[in-house]
Amino acid sequence: QVRLVESGGGLVQAGGSLRLSCEASGRTFSTYAMGWFRQAPGKEREFVAAISWVDGSTIYTDSLKGRFTISRDNAKHTVYLQMNSLKLEDTAVYYCVGSEGAYGPAARYDYWGQGTQVTVSA
Repeated sequence: QVRLVESGGGLVQAGGSLRLSCEASGRTFSTYAMGWFRQAPGKEREFVAAISWVDGSTIYTDSLKGRFTISRDNAKHTVYLQMNSLKLEDTAVYYCVGSEGAYGPAARYDYWGQGTQVTVSA
């Protein structure tokens, strides 16, 4: 099993930045990629970004490219999501995910964190 623990969420003003972290523990060698989803109140869960542990290849949802950046630290088994120029509509619970195989918007993720709240205020 792989355990994912997110941190870094909180309250930020519009235009500000936050960096989310997700540390993986347990059978981390079984994960090929990790990523982030988010779910805003009353909305469906949305893919944000994913990154391969192997070569650092990344995938983003188009609407967030340029503002959000995913990165990894293999030695720390940690994935980061740098979020800049935050907007009110970025308010959501952000979930860290891990995949043992394919990754991307349509992939099936094997592991999920508990989520961290990001609230953007006017």
